[in-house]
Amino acid sequence: MPTQLIDLIAPFRERLAAARRAGMRIGFVPTMGALHAGHARLVECARRECDFVVVSIFVNPLQFDRQADLERYPRALQDDVRRCTALGVDVVFAPAAGEMYPTPPSCVIEVGRVAAHLCGAHRPGHFRGVATVVLKLFHIVQPDRAYFGEKDAQQLAVVRHLVRDFNLPVHIQGVPTVREDDGLALSSRNGRLDAQERRLATSLYNALVEARRQIAEGATNPAAVRDAAAAVVPRDGRVRLEYLEIVDPEQLQPVERIDRRVLAAGALWVGSTRLIDNLLCDPK
Repeated sequence: MPTQLIDLIAPFRERLAAARRAGMRIGFVPTMGALHAGHARLVECARRECDFVVVSIFVNPLQFDRQADLERYPRALQDDVRRCTALGVDVVFAPAAGEMYPTPPSCVIEVGRVAAHLCGAHRPGHFRGVATVVLKLFHIVQPDRAYFGEKDAQQLAVVRHLVRDFNLPVHIQGVPTVREDDGLALSSRNGRLDAQERRLATSLYNALVEARRQIAEGATNPAAVRDAAAAVVPRDGRVRLEYLEIVDPEQLQPVERIDRRVLAAGALWVGSTRLIDNLLCDPK
């Protein structure tokens, strides 16, 4: 049965109300579209655990700190709906910006310490926009379970804090990162890379693997691990390491000593494309 496409909040809510009256457990996968195998993994988890699966496709303007990035973000709604049909999604919710924000919002979510480092330090207002749209979507969908990729570790942490702090009745399920054979994490932004940039893009994953290796072999100094990992990134004018940090996996705060499980997380510019990735690392 083809996936139903709805772009207005009122009929979308009516459709979900019918599913709830039928006793269905609702699984929700929020996305910004340009769906790939990583998104498919989220949907597969939702389909396995829930009776009724919703995918939202909305390129949220509030979370972009650069207008050019918003304008360049890939959009492929019809292809996305076809992919959702193949995956057994029940409804795609694809509102326009004017439907989600009829007027500029006067109330937004301010995100605290969990957004202070990593991407939050380099993208002012980004996680405020993420938290605001996720809260709106949770109120609209009222899902039982929602699925987020672990590649966006800071986003996942922000959402978990949001759910806890506002007592939202939704279970947040993190789903492991899906990678290409060479380790590159799947991302909608990967399609922007030309052939040479695509080869360079694995530098971030390779650096994180080096951090994990150092930690597994007994390194306890975060600065030394960062330096060793950063040295893996090639000296090439097309590549710029924005950050590589060793942080606590839940609070995403820098650690002074590596004596427990940590998260190695980084962001890398390849040409004009910004990529992020992370790996959990266990000490010796």
